[in-house]
Amino acid sequence: MQSKATTVAAYLAELPAERRQAIEAVRKVILKNLDKNYREVMSYGMIGYVVPHSVYQPGYHCDPKLPLPFAGLASQKNYMSVYLMSVYSGEEKWFREQWARTGKKLDMGKCCIRFKKLDDVALDVIGEAIRRVPAQRWIELYETVFKHARKKSATKKAVKKSAAPKARKAAKKSAKRGK
Repeated sequence: MQSKATTVAAYLAELPAERRQAIEAVRKVILKNLDKNYREVMSYGMIGYVVPHSVYQPGYHCDPKLPLPFAGLASQKNYMSVYLMSVYSGEEKWFREQWARTGKKLDMGKCCIRFKKLDDVALDVIGEAIRRVPAQRWIELYETVFKHARKKSATKKAVKKSAAPKARKAAKKSAKRGK
C-alpha cells in the first residue's frame, strides 16, 4: 500500500493510531542506530533510509537519479514491514540467529521483516542490524554484489550468444535427418 505522502511527518499522520505508534517505535530505533551518512526520505511510498548522492554519487543502478537504498519502513495492507537490504546482501545468517535468540517468531522474505504489532518485533536486533552496516560498508557490499551480478549476467549473455549458432546448427542437422 504505497502512500502519496511527500514527507515522513505526512506519512505518519495518515496512519491509524496503533500502526503509527508501532512505526514510530521502529523508526526511533532505526534513527538511533543509523550512520550519519544515511538520510531519511520518502521513497517508493514508504519511509526510506538511503545513501545520498553527496556520499555515493553513482546512486541506485536501477535508476541512477535515485540515491542508493539501504532500508525502508512501511505500513502495508495486512502488516507492517522493515526492509533491510543488508540482510539480503550477506547478513542474513547473523540476522536469523540473533532474531531466534529473542524467542520471537520471524516472518521474513528476502529483506522484508513483516509484523502485525510492535510486540512481534525484536527491536534490539533491528537496531543492531542497522548499526552493523555504516554507509561506507553498505556501499562496499552493494558494489561487490552489483559487480558479481553484472559479471554473471555478462557470462550468461556470452554463453547464450555462443550457444545460439550451435543450437541452430543442431536443429538444422536434426531437421535434415527427419526428411
